[in-house]
Amino acid sequence: MTPHVTGATVKAADRAHVFHSWSAQALIDPLAVAGAEGSYFWDYDGNRFLDFSSQLVNTNIGHQHPKVVAAVQEQAARLCTLAPGFAVDVRSEAARLIAERTPGDLDKIFFTNGGAEAVENAVRMARLHTGRQKVLSTYRSYHGATAAAINLTGDPRRWPSDTASAGVVHFWGPFLYRSPFHAVTEAEECERALAHLADTLAFEGPQTVAAIILESVPGTAGIMTPPPGYLAGVRELCDRYGIVFILDEVMSGFGRTGKWFAVEHWDVTPDLITFAKGVNSGYVPLGGVAISGAIADTFATRPYPGGLTYSGHPLACAAAVATINAMEEEDVVGNAARIGSQVIGPGLADIAERHPCVGEVRGLGTFWALELVRDKETREPLVPYNASGAANAPMAEFAAACKASGLWPFVNMNRTHVVPPCTVTEAEAKEGLALLDEALTVADRHTAGG
Repeated sequence: MTPHVTGATVKAADRAHVFHSWSAQALIDPLAVAGAEGSYFWDYDGNRFLDFSSQLVNTNIGHQHPKVVAAVQEQAARLCTLAPGFAVDVRSEAARLIAERTPGDLDKIFFTNGGAEAVENAVRMARLHTGRQKVLSTYRSYHGATAAAINLTGDPRRWPSDTASAGVVHFWGPFLYRSPFHAVTEAEECERALAHLADTLAFEGPQTVAAIILESVPGTAGIMTPPPGYLAGVRELCDRYGIVFILDEVMSGFGRTGKWFAVEHWDVTPDLITFAKGVNSGYVPLGGVAISGAIADTFATRPYPGGLTYSGHPLACAAAVATINAMEEEDVVGNAARIGSQVIGPGLADIAERHPCVGEVRGLGTFWALELVRDKETREPLVPYNASGAANAPMAEFAAACKASGLWPFVNMNRTHVVPPCTVTEAEAKEGLALLDEALTVADRHTAGG
């Protein structure tokens, strides 16, 4: 007989044996989750939370989608695993479905277990394709926690592991609200950001640069949608100097912005796209690289020196096939676009008008951020950059208020992100916005007028 499971027993086992990511182990108190469905999850005490984080912005089709659960079960009964060197029907079908949705000729798919490994392999492909070593990435970025990916990352999680010898050069990407270029319009920000990148290339030696990697829309760093013309300008610089253009769509891909891939908003085709998360909503770990014809040709007769035991794992690929088909059948991408333009965007704009702590609202689809400030005029962040402990108290109080009301937020530095599943209904979105509206009164107390 299975012993009675309680939140206390689950948490006790967790505390005894699980080592958690990004955490001081003695200072955390993980919630014991009993179950989840759709846009909600709940604990063992019956407390239910509206998931405005999509976990780590990956459950794009929500929790426990029956078609995907069934597909994993059926695949497990038929063929659980097989080495990557074999041709497997679900692996081939997952690759075909992804390639159908990528821009241009990115028609070959290299499968990984997640986003960081996708970035690692994309960078390796770019270096081998060009024979160069340097890779440029922006300061406001996150590309993963493995060796090359963490060095490419721009946020402070890089600092403890930054070797300063990984062939990475960081530059400033566009972000008008906190413009490093003193721009006052989107057009100025675009022009000056591209000039800055061109100057960086000139002084680094463009002939030494293998790749430029950008998140199409930076995710954890703040959901800063690029100004019109920026991605096209980066594409032009890459073409001018024979540099591989990598777009990281690990978080922004598979419906999150109201398009299959976020880059579709700007009609640009990179040389490589990295993906993970929403490709199968994280039901079984899966990521990958979508590869252009030119780079694929580099390895037509030359072996590609990379691989993973679980590359294209059948259970993960079965989940991807079911996810993509369900998204197509249920118009999940269209739903994300509609909810974003008709509910979340207008709702957040209304919230911003009424709360002194909201400095800016930005986003697309089901991918939004609120920039929280102490003063709307000076734009001073509600908490300092990379704040912790007492300095981070205003954001901690805000997050606690969200959870107490039944809203699970995605909070990073001085921002809260509004990133529900792409399947979120209008009623659920409005419920979440109402709870967010209420919780922001806590943050208002820390503003200049509070």
